[in-house]
Amino acid sequence: MTTRIEVAQEPFTGLDFLKLCCTRLKTAPFLILQFTPLLAFWTGLTTGDIVFGVLMYCFIIFMITAGYHRYFAHGTYTTSRGFQFFLALGGSLATQKGALWWAAHHRNHHKFSDKKYENGDEDSHSSERGFLWSHFGWILSEKSDRTKDENIPDLMIYPELVWLNKHYLMPTVTFGAFLLLVFGPSTLVAYLIAVVLGMHGTFTINSLSHYWGWQTYYTNDESRNNPLLALITFGEGWHNNHHAFQKSPSQGLEWWQLDISYLGLLVLDLFGLVEGVTQKIPTLDKKRAKREKFLRMKEGAT
Repeated sequence: MTTRIEVAQEPFTGLDFLKLCCTRLKTAPFLILQFTPLLAFWTGLTTGDIVFGVLMYCFIIFMITAGYHRYFAHGTYTTSRGFQFFLALGGSLATQKGALWWAAHHRNHHKFSDKKYENGDEDSHSSERGFLWSHFGWILSEKSDRTKDENIPDLMIYPELVWLNKHYLMPTVTFGAFLLLVFGPSTLVAYLIAVVLGMHGTFTINSLSHYWGWQTYYTNDESRNNPLLALITFGEGWHNNHHAFQKSPSQGLEWWQLDISYLGLLVLDLFGLVEGVTQKIPTLDKKRAKREKFLRMKEGAT
């Protein structure tokens, strides 16, 4: 068995971020999108727009967390081919690229979590490179452009998913045009606000959830549990739980750990749209073993 040699990771600074933005044309759409919520000062927002924006935020976060993450990246439950496509289509409205791209890079994250090795293998958004990199610097980097097909052979067999992954902006542009033409510019802006907030909500799990919070289980990385981040991301903030039990459909592993996305999956299960949402929850014995290993590691470090 070959021993992998871990190497130091170069910090990604504010200056590095500015250089990336100034030298890479592909960063422009992302950067422009971040400022679109300011259009609300021009269009104004009605009560209906605000309600729509809140509902779209909830839809986007659920599609990313329950769809892109727990289904495509980890396969924590099963569903039909038709509903699988709906999860990919709905998730694309979050403007976080295609489901296959997202899942491939996320699997890479778990494979090399917070680490880089001498042979070039590394976590796509390692927190060891700093907040700016793990939050959104990595997604703008040329290294992250390619869908890592080798990580998702189980998903590459579906031509409809491959097509949608290549044309991931089409649903967003079509939906945005529909909102503009039918409901007007203020409703479109409400959607854009939901998209931007949804982006940064998701991005906090890559960044803040590896700095801010506590660890319950041994995972050999910097993942943390954080109830505030769990609230705004519908359960993803129980991130140390997730790194410890990646196949669990629920990331809130205690009765008091609210996981809205898992509650949504239970509802979908009742209607027969998904299956297996209760089968991979870790047992008390498995949780106890990982918790005890973490405590032993802490004691050995002191």
